[in-house]
Amino acid sequence: MTSPDTDESPPDRKSAGFKDRTRLAAARERLLSAVTPHERTERLSLVPADRRALAETVTSPTAVPDYERAAMDGWAVRARDTFGSSDRSPGLLRVADGEPQTSPETAVGPDSAVRVHTGSELPEGADAVVMIEHADQVGSDLEVFDAVTEGENVAPVGEDVSEGQQLFEPGHRLRPSDLGLLKSVGIDRVTTYERPTVGVIPTGEELVQEDPGPGEVIETNGLTVSKLVERWGGLPTYRNVVTDDEAALRAAIQRDLTKDVVVTTGGSSVGERDLIPEVVDELGEVLVHGVALKPGHPVALGVVEETPVVMLPGYPVAAIINAVQFLRPVLKHVGHLPDDAPPTTEAVLSRKIPSEPGVRTFARVKLGDDDVDETDDDRETATPTRASGSGVLSSVALADGWVAVPEEREGFDGGETVSVEHWEWSA
Repeated sequence: MTSPDTDESPPDRKSAGFKDRTRLAAARERLLSAVTPHERTERLSLVPADRRALAETVTSPTAVPDYERAAMDGWAVRARDTFGSSDRSPGLLRVADGEPQTSPETAVGPDSAVRVHTGSELPEGADAVVMIEHADQVGSDLEVFDAVTEGENVAPVGEDVSEGQQLFEPGHRLRPSDLGLLKSVGIDRVTTYERPTVGVIPTGEELVQEDPGPGEVIETNGLTVSKLVERWGGLPTYRNVVTDDEAALRAAIQRDLTKDVVVTTGGSSVGERDLIPEVVDELGEVLVHGVALKPGHPVALGVVEETPVVMLPGYPVAAIINAVQFLRPVLKHVGHLPDDAPPTTEAVLSRKIPSEPGVRTFARVKLGDDDVDETDDDRETATPTRASGSGVLSSVALADGWVAVPEEREGFDGGETVSVEHWEWSA
């Protein structure tokens, strides 16, 4: 494999360490440019299509509404018959058939009115609706206290959707309101892209699922990453732990090359038991090994037989940060899903966040810490978590989000306004 930034063969990774680390944006771009989205589609009814990415342009086969309808409770009339009506000089109309009507079968003729309800089809001959509070029925007569103009209080044909209107483009991720709109125009099935599949492979001979003994650690990264994949629109397969053995790791990766994405946890650094990058390099190509971000710089990104392989560090916080920065974008790219930015909250830092120049630092914070006085302008206060190590999982689970310090900054000072990313959202 060649160096990410030169055409020369690099020194051995294990001896060179991470002297040269790729910037985060460049690493992400390198990964995405090496991967092609899948083109598998399926036809789904509306309920299971929720949150799926459309694989077709959707246009409306009909107008909604496809008839003129009353926009208010009141009386359907000919507007010209109400001209001059006022509180002082009410107009006088005849109630059709001598009683209120709710069916469009009764036409509105000269100087007559038909009772209608919101959403009722406008009777033949009518071109406006007098609001119910602006009229008073007296026997078979209707006193009108306010003149209306043609089209007033009437919902026209196609007010909601016009026939042939384009509703959605390919790649649009369906939301509940979209499903309601599709149903309203008579569409009950759509063509969507299949959910991208992801093989999740936790690695490390020290990992166990329960009851850890001395030197053993409960496996959490695979579980966390699998559930993140689900939230991001993917279909994960959570594999059993694979020990630190080249043959076992090679077999595990080869088994999941039928997936759209392979993600491993652990073994991505340059220690004696960090074998994943070497195995991937033998099977395919390592595009990036070592990224200028903190925590989690020992991440590696590769491709084997056109399948992207995201090699996450073993420390839980580092694994999560790199999953958000690399696994999520490549999953969205492969599955034609929109890669929306996370929601954010503007907040004032309660104290300094240090950062190394040239490194993107992700500092976990809590909002509105009770130990900190709120600012006078009622803006949120962001307090960096006390425990900040990349192995302290609770520092992420108990935080409200993180602050990303750009590479060009040497941290943020207390009192600065920062943007807190709520990274654990489900879009």
